[in-house]
Amino acid sequence: MSLKEGFFSNIKYDLPASIIVFLVAVPLCLGIALASEAPMFAGIIAGIVGGIVVGFFSGSSLGVSGPAAGLVAIVISAQNTLGSFEALLAATVLAGIIQITLGFMKAGIIGYYFPNSVIKGMLTAIGIIIILKQIPHAVGYDGDYEGDLSFWQADGHNTFSELYYMLDFLSPGAILITVISLAILIIWEQPFMKKNKVFTLIQGPLVAVVAGIVLNYLFKGNNTFGLNSDQLVSLPTPKNLTEFLGNFRTPDFNIFIDNSSAVLLAGVTIAVVASIETLLSVEATDKLDPQKRITPTNKELKAQGIGNLISGMIGGLPITQVIVRSSANIQSGGKTKASAIIHGVMLLASVLLFPNVLNQIPYASLAAVLFLVGYKLAKPSLFTQMWKNGITQFVPFVVTVIAIVATDLLVGIGIGLAVAIFIILYYNLKNPFYFKDEDHINEKEVTIELSEEVSFLNKAAILKALNTVPENSNIVVDATKTKVMDFDVSEILKDFRTTAGHKNIKYKVIGWPKENPMKDSERHFAETMVIVDNTTKEQTTSSQEI
Repeated sequence: MSLKEGFFSNIKYDLPASIIVFLVAVPLCLGIALASEAPMFAGIIAGIVGGIVVGFFSGSSLGVSGPAAGLVAIVISAQNTLGSFEALLAATVLAGIIQITLGFMKAGIIGYYFPNSVIKGMLTAIGIIIILKQIPHAVGYDGDYEGDLSFWQADGHNTFSELYYMLDFLSPGAILITVISLAILIIWEQPFMKKNKVFTLIQGPLVAVVAGIVLNYLFKGNNTFGLNSDQLVSLPTPKNLTEFLGNFRTPDFNIFIDNSSAVLLAGVTIAVVASIETLLSVEATDKLDPQKRITPTNKELKAQGIGNLISGMIGGLPITQVIVRSSANIQSGGKTKASAIIHGVMLLASVLLFPNVLNQIPYASLAAVLFLVGYKLAKPSLFTQMWKNGITQFVPFVVTVIAIVATDLLVGIGIGLAVAIFIILYYNLKNPFYFKDEDHINEKEVTIELSEEVSFLNKAAILKALNTVPENSNIVVDATKTKVMDFDVSEILKDFRTTAGHKNIKYKVIGWPKENPMKDSERHFAETMVIVDNTTKEQTTSSQEI
C-alpha cells in the first residue's frame, strides 16, 4: 500500500475481498490446526496474527498470511520430539527471531531466483489441487482436513483415490448447495452483472455462502437433504471473555535448557521452511497482482518473523504467507493490504461475537468458492500460452505442475526448479562460443569465438570443441569480446597448447579479458599465443602486459 494512500482509500474493494478471505480462512485455520494435532484455537490465533500483525508490517499489497499446510508435518514432528505444544511454541518464537535475522541479512533475495515458468507452474498446480481437494467437500465427504495440499493423506488415501472413496458418502443436500453456489458464482461473473454497481460492491462468493447458510437452515430435519455437523464449519465457541482468554497459551522456555539441540533444530526447520514457502507465495502473488507491484522480500521476512514471534508467544501455530488465501484475495478484487488486516480483525471478532453463525456455513458453499479460485489459477489457456513461449518455458512449467500435484508444494517446486536449471545449463553449455563445424570439413582456419562471460559451466562444451579439432589444422580462439573468463576455462586454453603440439595444430588466442590478467605462472602458455589488445587491436608478444 502506497504511503500516499489512506488505509480506507480502497475500502470498497478491500472490504468485500476481506470478507471472502475471512470465509476461506476460517476452515483453513481450523483444518490445519486439526491436522497438526494442535488445539483448534491455535489455528485461529495464527490466522488473526497473520492478518493483523503480519499484514501491518508486511510490504505485500495482496499477500495473506496464516497457518500453512506445508508446516503440518514439521509441527507434528516437533511436538512429538519436544514433548508438548508449549515447547513447540518456544520453537516458533525462535523461528520468528531467525526470520527477522534473515530479513536483516537480506536473505529475501533468494525469492528472485525462482524461474517464471516454475512460479506459473506452482500457481497452476495449486489451482488444480484446490479443485481436486474440494470435490469431496462439494459432495458431502469431509474426511480429509480442509487445506490439505499433499498428495498422500493421513488416512492412507491419496488425492485421486479420495475421489473414488467419496462415492460412498454422497450427500444430496451438499451437492445441491454446491450446484446452487456455483450457479450464483458463474452468474456473478457475467458482464451484465458487472454493469450494476450494486453487484460490484456485493461479491458473488459472499452471496453464495449466505445462500448456503439459508439452504442449510431449510434442510434441517430433512432425512435426505439435511447436513451433518461434520459437513459444516466448526469454530470454537467460548461462552465468555474468560473462556476466550483461556484458549491462549504461553511457550515453555524451559525446553531451551532441557533439550536445547532439539528446540534449536525445530526452530531452524520452521524458519527455513516457512521462509521458503513465504518467498514462493510472494513471487506467485506478485505475478497475479493486476498492478504488478513488487513485494520487498527482506521486509516480508521480517514481517513473517514478527508474526511467528507473536504467534508463538500467545499460543498460535507457525505462520507463512499462503497462496490459497492470497489468490482468493486477488480474485475477490482486493487492492491493498487493508483486506488482509481486516480479515484478521474479522477472525478475532468472529470467535468473540458470532461463532454460532459461522458454524452454519456448509463446506459445500466454500468448496464452490474455491472451485472458482482454482479455475482462475489453472485456466486451460495458460497451458497454450506456455507452449507458445517455447520448450524452455513449457517443460519446467508442466513438470512443476505434475510434480506438485503428485507430491507436495516444496518437493514439487524442487523438482521443477531442478528441471529449469538443467535446461538453463544445457543451453548455456551449448552457447558459450560461436563455432563453425563446416570449417573442419573445408580445412579452413577454425575460429572459436567466446562470448562475453565464460564460466566453469562452459568447460565441457569448450573442451569438446577443442578435442574435435583435427590434426594439422589451424585454430584461433577469439576472446576479443570476452569480459569475464573463469579460471577453469583459461586453464583449459592453457593446457590445449600441449595437445596442439602433439597434433601439429597451429593454435593462437586473440584477446584477453582485462578482468583476467595473466599470472606469472601462466607465462609459458603465452609462448604459443598471439594476444590482441582489446582496445587498440594491436598484436603484442606474449610476454608483454596487456
